Amino acid sequence: MSSEPIVLQMKNLIQSISKHNHAYYVMDDPLITDAEYDQIFFRLKQLEELHPEFAQKDSPTRKVGGEPLKKFQSIKHTVPMLSLGNVFHFDELKSFDQRITERLPNQKIQYDVELKLDGLAISLWYEHGVLVRGVTRGDGENGEDITQNVKTIRNLPIDLNIYADNVPDLLEVRGEVLMPKAGFEMINRRSIELGEKTFANPRNAAAGSLRQLDPKIASSRPLAFYAYGIAQCNPAHGLDSMSESLYWLRQFGFEIAERQWLVNSIQEVEECYQYIMSIRPDLLVEIDGMVIKVDSLEQQKTLGFLSREPRWATAYKFPAQAALTTVENIEWQVGRTGTITPVARLKPVSVGGVTVSNVTLHNIGEIHRLDVRIQDTVSVFRAGEVIPKIEKVWHEYRPEITQMVQLPTHCPECESPVVMPEGEALARCTGGLYCSAQRIEAIRHFVSRKAIDIDGLGDRWAESLLKLNLLDNVSDIYHLHEHQDKLLTIDKMGEKSVQNLLAAIEASKQTQLHRFIYALGIRGVGETTAKMLSNQFLSLEALMSANLEELKKTPDVGDITAEWIYDFFRASHNLEIIARLIASGIVWEAPQASSNLPLNGESWVVTGTLSTMSRDEATQQLQSLGARVSGSVSAKTKCVVAGEKAGSKLDKAQQLNIPVLNEDQFIQLMNSYRN
Repeated sequence: MSSEPIVLQMKNLIQSISKHNHAYYVMDDPLITDAEYDQIFFRLKQLEELHPEFAQKDSPTRKVGGEPLKKFQSIKHTVPMLSLGNVFHFDELKSFDQRITERLPNQKIQYDVELKLDGLAISLWYEHGVLVRGVTRGDGENGEDITQNVKTIRNLPIDLNIYADNVPDLLEVRGEVLMPKAGFEMINRRSIELGEKTFANPRNAAAGSLRQLDPKIASSRPLAFYAYGIAQCNPAHGLDSMSESLYWLRQFGFEIAERQWLVNSIQEVEECYQYIMSIRPDLLVEIDGMVIKVDSLEQQKTLGFLSREPRWATAYKFPAQAALTTVENIEWQVGRTGTITPVARLKPVSVGGVTVSNVTLHNIGEIHRLDVRIQDTVSVFRAGEVIPKIEKVWHEYRPEITQMVQLPTHCPECESPVVMPEGEALARCTGGLYCSAQRIEAIRHFVSRKAIDIDGLGDRWAESLLKLNLLDNVSDIYHLHEHQDKLLTIDKMGEKSVQNLLAAIEASKQTQLHRFIYALGIRGVGETTAKMLSNQFLSLEALMSANLEELKKTPDVGDITAEWIYDFFRASHNLEIIARLIASGIVWEAPQASSNLPLNGESWVVTGTLSTMSRDEATQQLQSLGARVSGSVSAKTKCVVAGEKAGSKLDKAQQLNIPVLNEDQFIQLMNSYRN
């Protein structure tokens, strides 16, 4: 891949992030929501992880915040004020936990869980207990001296000596300045009464107050400071954990957030998250998630830091707020395996920094669950995920005349019947061999080693043949010899390659009935079921004409699979292609009736690693003797062949008292049937 498109994407993202960093950190006037910013930042980080060789030196993933304003003195942080990484759902949180446990093997890990306050991060310096400096985060390396404004915050201690005797010579406390909800509502009411501009949110109000050149303005604002950590302490405080250090700060008059937990597992962290979500409206301050920190300070030291964030902490963000838009149409798409999927075409809307115009609705059941219709107003959210979803349908905004969405009766690509067996969530096109949307998947399956086995007809060549209109369906494979001139025009397909391919196609005409059945790609018919059908019906004609009751008598074929097989052989397009395949010269010997085979109808399971043969080879030996080889152990299992590291299947067999053969015993049994 050329580096230019990737580099250009990175530069555009860096430029966008820099603009929004300046608006957020410096001007206190963000242009987008935090969730939208997170999405932009996530996209850049994702590109850098996929293409580290193109990462730009000025990437904001390597620094924090924005440049300090010129009107305040710039102060260099002795200890950089790093940002936090983000996770948005439990799977990402588990990945964070896994990275921690891998770096701290065989150690007990506890997590300190705190509210993620939505304010302005600052650093406070105390010398001999007296506040001497207050500095904003700035760009993480340098911040702005806002000491005079900080001293006006009512709940912030100016002199620690009045609270305790054991005050350290130097103490640097970090925390968040914000405006509690009640104060925010009060100041906005006052602004409305005076005809002045109101603040958009508490975070803007707090940040704007701290950046006033006149400390009297900051003093008039209802600001509050909440400590979340200690950057320096001399002499050392001697505490062992993050949770202890926060409570230690309280003896000096500092407030911490109104909720905090110490938990023993990442599952308990998730429980805290769900609880915080439920009480969020009742909190005194605005939050946008929670912060998870490894509690042990020694473990934090071991884990260390990345370029812009600690390894031992992360922010667990709340879902992004949804955007409202309108459903303009609902269309049906056909996947490569025949799945019929509804897609809502939306009036384009920006969600999480990305314009969303299409949303999958998954299946007809999801449509009916949401009761979504064309022209409906819907909430769309991304919540840190790549794929957008419809969260809610606003039925109160629905036009008077709308119609419920119905599952199409025929495939939108090939007009074959659409089926959805009872109990199934997904609808499928029955024209597997014919449907243009399924062609590449049908061809890939047809030529695979366990099916017709045409060596050399891989994905790349198959796609080239499709582009040349030489493969409309699998039956055209056996007419490629009529187009040798066109085959030679395909890149890297020389005369020798063409001859080898045509020879492999010709050789594939000699096959077996069960391979041919499997190659057709009938839904629910794997290798084992194909062999069961071959043994049951002995001819393709008998199978094609079988009714549902006859199909259900076949081992491995239940009600749903029987319907799939029955519908497949009732689709005229499929029958035409099968007839064309047979006419091309595909033949097989009539299979032997299985009634006289020694293991006829028995269910066996092969598990673990065998040293003298593969599991496929063991399966083939059992099937040649009439056995049905299953992938799971049940009460109906006759015997289990267990190799090394057999695992849960062996355990279940022993629980059910099912006979178990090791590899040597299995070989002896197979040899006895050959003699």
